[in-house]
Amino acid sequence: MKARLRDIADQASVSEATVSRVLNGKPGVAESTRQAVLTALDVLGYDRPSRLRRKSAGLVGLIVPELTNPIFPAFAQIIENSLAQNGYTPVLCTQVAGGVHEDDYVQMLLERGVAGIIFISGLHADTTTDPDRYIALRDRNLPLVLVNGYIEGVDAPFISNDDVASMGLALEHLVSLGHREIGLAVGPDRYVPVIRKITGFRHSMQELTGRSDVDDLIERSLFSVEGGASAAGRLLDRGATAVVCGSDLMALGAIREARKRGLSVPRDFSVVGYDDSTLIAFTDPPLTTVRQSVNAMSAATVRALLDEIAGQPSPRAEYVFRPELVVRGSTGAVRRH
Repeated sequence: MKARLRDIADQASVSEATVSRVLNGKPGVAESTRQAVLTALDVLGYDRPSRLRRKSAGLVGLIVPELTNPIFPAFAQIIENSLAQNGYTPVLCTQVAGGVHEDDYVQMLLERGVAGIIFISGLHADTTTDPDRYIALRDRNLPLVLVNGYIEGVDAPFISNDDVASMGLALEHLVSLGHREIGLAVGPDRYVPVIRKITGFRHSMQELTGRSDVDDLIERSLFSVEGGASAAGRLLDRGATAVVCGSDLMALGAIREARKRGLSVPRDFSVVGYDDSTLIAFTDPPLTTVRQSVNAMSAATVRALLDEIAGQPSPRAEYVFRPELVVRGSTGAVRRH
């Protein structure tokens, strides 16, 4: 679209002569004024002259699981924005069941000459995964950062939430409310975060309740509303008065199952979620949950990738971020019968 000087001048609150000087690259214009004119161009939908267009530092692949779980869009939004602010163009690759495989996304990104790739809860979180796919990428000197998962032998920085500490926070809260029969509802235990949650659950139950045999209180299901409902049902059948869930969606399923049985949350059954994803504070009841440090983890992820791209790699380690317990309305004191 051809730019009209008067429209741009009005939008930027400058003279037409100033707009002309900016568009023609003439000196004598303050940087703040120049930026105001360029912003006016963008706002009005005019094309910038080619020499004034933003130059991308390159493409960065961002591979995430399905976006139905609100925690993944939360990570993606912050990371994409941060990358864009640093001049990079993020390419979002979403995995769904039966859809494009992570390896296929990687190949497409390589063909487009990406500067680096960020993996969030990808195959690196699955203990049955062959690490060679990541080792091969590093052999090509492609910068990588892997979030919420860990795999030995990969020369890249890892960013993770502290799943063991998460269980401690949740169980301390429930035990303080008088609960002792506390269940854990998580996903398949081939995933690193699930393994760590189970480890944390066992340790904290031993420490807080003196109970070492908790196998009957651990239910492995799917990371979904339906999975949470199924797991909660089995735990309720065994007399659990509370449950800690591996995701907020599972927690919503647990609440649904309790209500289906005529129970009240939290009067009859307490539920703790995990993630503190969008809108969870507005559920009925508002969900008590363990909040991942999404902002801090996302910032660290982008910083690590940019350092890798710049040839100033971070120390090879897993950077673990401590979560926070957010107490709301889905947990209460155990009922005494």
